[in-house]
Amino acid sequence: MKTITVFALTIFASSLLVFGQGSDEENAVLQTERNLATAYLNSDAGAIAWGVMEDYALTNSTGKITTRASDLDEAREKDPKYEVFENHDMKVRIHGDTAVVTGRRHTKGIAGGKSFDSKFQFTDTFVKDAGRWRLLAGHVSKRGWGTRLNRKSTGQNL
Repeated sequence: MKTITVFALTIFASSLLVFGQGSDEENAVLQTERNLATAYLNSDAGAIAWGVMEDYALTNSTGKITTRASDLDEAREKDPKYEVFENHDMKVRIHGDTAVVTGRRHTKGIAGGKSFDSKFQFTDTFVKDAGRWRLLAGHVSKRGWGTRLNRKSTGQNL
């Protein structure tokens, strides 16, 4: 009986480890996301080019659409110059050769001679291209947008 109990507990613990970790593909997507954050932090145009599709587009928090070419130009010019480019609370969903990552992003640095410190929600869409995950599209929204205020705090009927 002890042997069966130990065996059952071992299987249960092993399944928790397997299910608690992401799949190899999920881990590969998240590693690509982390690598890109490091590339932007370091203004590494080569790493950005490697991880971003040629027809990539980002809708930023002001509604402006930027492209791979503009991101590469910014990296070469080191403007913006990031002090912080960190992603947190990332979740990935994979459907075939497409993956969507959602999470929170904190960026801090200097752009156009002015300091910035911003927090965003982001959604990034990756595609598997020649056996590796690459960023195809992104969208960021400033954190706090879309938050519904309660009537007591504003005195208004929302």
